Amino acid sequence: MKNDIHPDYHPVVFQDSGTGTKFLTRSTSTSDRTVEWEDGNTYPLIVVDVTSESHPFWTGAQRVMDTAGRVEKFQRRYGTRTRRSK
Repeated sequence: MKNDIHPDYHPVVFQDSGTGTKFLTRSTSTSDRTVEWEDGNTYPLIVVDVTSESHPFWTGAQRVMDTAGRVEKFQRRYGTRTRRSK
């Protein structure tokens, strides 16, 4: 790897703004806010809107779109119409 061309990659704590859950990981992001982690060290704190703790896909709260049911509902409402002959 070339020297002095890569951004600083360091430990950072990300906090979910909805659930309050915190994750310690590594990132190139920086912040003026800091937090003391469980190991006694102080790390930059970055607050994010969505993490795996609050995203519907990962929590299982994702809505399943029933396309077959939508077609059937349309058929019931409008029926099957025949084309007019010219």
